[in-house]
Amino acid sequence: MKKYIFIVLFLFSATLSFAQEDSGERDAQRERIKALKVAYFTQEMNFTDKVAQKFWPIYNEYESKRRELHRREHIELDNISCYNEDQADELLDEFLSIESEEYKIKKQLFKELKQIISARDIIKLHKLEKEFHKKLIKEYRSKRDKDISNGNG
Repeated sequence: MKKYIFIVLFLFSATLSFAQEDSGERDAQRERIKALKVAYFTQEMNFTDKVAQKFWPIYNEYESKRRELHRREHIELDNISCYNEDQADELLDEFLSIESEEYKIKKQLFKELKQIISARDIIKLHKLEKEFHKKLIKEYRSKRDKDISNGNG
């Protein structure tokens, strides 16, 4: 078990070291991170092949919807002082709409997952998502700090 975790963490670190700025590289990096996430979740959740075959299409659909909401939420706000009150109200409504939709897709995910895994496993998955995200940020910051100290950033 520790061997697999070590391998995943090593691959995780190696993946982040190849980060580039252009979108083709970002897409490739996103795919590498997705593969690491799949390996990490599969290992930690101890999925059988049968469960994995049902789980991943559901989870991937959820991730796709969540990514789209993230894109909508993170729009460029160049100069907020140029927004009039009506425009600002519309933007606030959009933010609330996104929050509501995010809740709905998470609720739907849990409902669908309860058909194939236990509620305890869903909670474990929720915890693993947070852990994976923290590791991703930690590796990114470590890589960034290393690049800065080497004069590359």
